[in-house]
Amino acid sequence: MLALIALGVLLLRLRETGQVQPLFLATPTATRTGGSFAEEAQAQVSSGDLRRAVIAYQNGVAVEPNDAQLWASLARVQTYYSALQSNQADRQARLAEARQSIERATELAPEDGFVQAIRALVYDWSAGEYAGDNPSLSDDYLKEANEAAIRAIQLDPESILARAFRAEVYVDQGDYVQAYDFAEQAALDAEALAGQLDRDARVDAHRVFGQVLENNGSYRQAIEEYSKAISINPNLTFLYLRMGANYRRLAGGAVAQNVRNELIDQALAAFDRAARINQQNGIQDPIPYLAIGRTYLQEGEFFVAARNVERAVLLDPGNPELYGFLGIVYYKGRNYESALPTLKCAVEGCTVEETAELLCTTLRILICEEDVELASYGTAVPGLRLGGDSLEYYYTYASALAFLHNPPQADYCGRAEELFSQLMTAYGSDPTVAAIVTENRAICSDVELAPAATEVPAASSANS
Repeated sequence: MLALIALGVLLLRLRETGQVQPLFLATPTATRTGGSFAEEAQAQVSSGDLRRAVIAYQNGVAVEPNDAQLWASLARVQTYYSALQSNQADRQARLAEARQSIERATELAPEDGFVQAIRALVYDWSAGEYAGDNPSLSDDYLKEANEAAIRAIQLDPESILARAFRAEVYVDQGDYVQAYDFAEQAALDAEALAGQLDRDARVDAHRVFGQVLENNGSYRQAIEEYSKAISINPNLTFLYLRMGANYRRLAGGAVAQNVRNELIDQALAAFDRAARINQQNGIQDPIPYLAIGRTYLQEGEFFVAARNVERAVLLDPGNPELYGFLGIVYYKGRNYESALPTLKCAVEGCTVEETAELLCTTLRILICEEDVELASYGTAVPGLRLGGDSLEYYYTYASALAFLHNPPQADYCGRAEELFSQLMTAYGSDPTVAAIVTENRAICSDVELAPAATEVPAASSANS
């Protein structure tokens, strides 16, 4: 008994000094489960912050690396996140990450209907991203998407998600009849089973039906479906971007000016809502401002269009695609002196010093202090290779060089001819490209032709 008493006194003293801790105390840092991270990710999706949702799911699979559902959910959000990237390289990178995630999910649970449905989504979006520049790879991805969509329905014939993504694959295969049937049924079932179905599946059912209708030219009905998806999750910015684009298409075909104005206002309101959601989440996303700029450009309001695209450039000053579109806005607004150096950054790339000079001095869209080294305001911009997404930037840049060649300076026509050769080699069979090259070569052939006496080169009106 004396020994037990002595031991008890010793333990009390050790506890007081912190050398011994009581049993069953909580750990200093709580251990989170994969389910906990999944709940966090879903909350971030609800708020519209897909970047943080991706991070939460990544933390979840780090804790539970053998959970196929978590991997598939990560792939799904990574795929959606790709739609919020403002340049092709970033979109392709996000989709590559999504493919890695869904392949891991497939390894863990190849017979899971949800995993196969998400696999169809991932590979279908991947196919669409490469359709213009790598048709062979796009076809391979579309084949994978088709097989996954079929397998998803075989594994779970009642899955609304599987039927919705099957419709999305049918759209990219050009089978609009089948796409419509699958998408319509998925949307109707999503409404009928709203109380039993998870929110994300309902959003996708209406989103896909909207996409099918949009591809069929039924823009008003597509807006209705996007609106239903938005009513379920009102913070997904890419839904507002799609809805706004459909309003803009309707405006382009409107005959009555008052109707056109109303549709343009609705398009701008949708894009503005996307921008405000990003601001609330602290997201620096140039895409809504690009959409606003494109809308004003369609209406011929070049100054306002340029202001919005300039804002997009300042949000992502290293993105060559933003410089390309801004250059086109300047060119179509007949501001050729600003268009030329801006398009140069898109096509040839710009050094840190060149972008600083462009933003601070030439365009004056960035406030730069005189006592601060100018180069500190610059960002290196890589040039874009010639492809489907950059074609317009190339021929517009070449047109600007030709248009400003007289009086001769910096061998503008020589630089333009190099671009003309590239364009004709890659796209000589395109009648629009061929006409632009022919017209501008004619301009360069007459060194006495002054800019004031010329017509605006064809590139200014080639694309709407």
